[in-house]
Amino acid sequence: MRSVNQQALARQLKVSRTTVSRSLSNHPAINADTRERVLAAAAASGYHRSPTRSIRRPRAATPLTVGVLIGAPLVAADRATFPQILQGIRHRAAIEHLAIDVLSLDPAELNNDTGRRQLFLQIRKSGWRGAILVYPFPHDVVKMIARKLTVVSVLNEYHDTPLDVIDTDHGGIRDLVSRLTALGHKRIGFVSWAYPTGGLWASRRFAAYAEALFQHGLPLDPRWTFNLHASQPRYTTTDALADAVATATRRDKVTAWVCAADHQAYQLIADLRTRGLRVPQDCSITGFDGNEPPPGLPALATLRVPNEELGASTVARLVSRLLQPRSLLRKILVETTVIPGATLAAPPA
Repeated sequence: MRSVNQQALARQLKVSRTTVSRSLSNHPAINADTRERVLAAAAASGYHRSPTRSIRRPRAATPLTVGVLIGAPLVAADRATFPQILQGIRHRAAIEHLAIDVLSLDPAELNNDTGRRQLFLQIRKSGWRGAILVYPFPHDVVKMIARKLTVVSVLNEYHDTPLDVIDTDHGGIRDLVSRLTALGHKRIGFVSWAYPTGGLWASRRFAAYAEALFQHGLPLDPRWTFNLHASQPRYTTTDALADAVATATRRDKVTAWVCAADHQAYQLIADLRTRGLRVPQDCSITGFDGNEPPPGLPALATLRVPNEELGASTVARLVSRLLQPRSLLRKILVETTVIPGATLAAPPA
C-alpha cells in the first residue's frame, strides 16, 4: 500500500498542497472548517506527518547509542501506548543515525539500592549518550540519571528535575466534558488508577476536567473523584474502584465519568457490567489515548494521541539537546483528536 502524502490529500480535498500543509501545522491563516476537513481526511487515510524538525547530525558523524527506559506498564500490551511510541522513536532514530537500546524494567525495583546499582551498571556498560524515559520513574532515580546523561521524558514531567518533555495536550479533556454537558449531564466524576510510581499526567487531565466543570457552572465534588485527593481513600484494585464508582452512580446520581486513560475506562466498563450498570445507558464514560476497544466492549469516546509522532519528536529533541546542551529547556505539546465513540448518551431520566 502506497503511503499517503500531502499532495494526495490536496487532490482528494480539491485544495492546494499549501492549504494542506498549513492546516496540518495549525497555521493561523487557515479557517477552522478547512483545517477540520484536512485533519479528518488525514486521519482517515492513515497519513503521518513528518517527524518534528531539529538540528540534524551529519551522516559522517560518530554513531551514538541512546537508551530507551520503559517503565513496565500495569496493563496488557494491547492496551498500552509504548509500542506506538517506540515505533516512532525507532523511525526517527534511523533518520538521525542513532542506535537504540531498549530497556524495560519495573520502576518499583528502583526503590532499593540493588535495583539502582543494576540500572547504572547497565547504563555504564551500554555507553549511552542520552536516554528517553517512557512512563514515570521515581523522581530521585530520574535526577541521578539526568546527572550522567542527556535525558528527554515522554508524557511525564518531573517537577524537581529540569528536563525536556514531549507531552500530549491534556487540555483536550475540556472537549469531552463539553460534549457531556451538551447531552445534559450535570454530575460528572473523574476516575484514575492508583499507581505505585505516580506521574503528573493524571493530575494534568484532572485539572482540565475541573476547568471545564467551572466553565459550564457544574459542581466539582471530591466524592466523585477517585485516586486524586491525598486525603481520600486510595482504591488500589480495579474491583474496589468499580465498587466506589457504582455506589456514586446509584447513590449520588453521577451520570458520567471521565477516566484518565483508555485502559482504565475499558476496565471500568467491564467491571460496571458485572455490577448491573450499562454504558452508556446508565452512565457515560470517556477515556484518553485512542486505543482500540477490547473484544466485546464499545468503542470509547476518547482523545486519540499521535503516539508515533510523540516518539519521533522525542528523538528530535534529544538530538537537539545533545548538539546544543546549553539551549533553553522545552516542553512540547502534541495535539489530540476527539474520537466520538459509542460510550456517550443523554443521562437516564
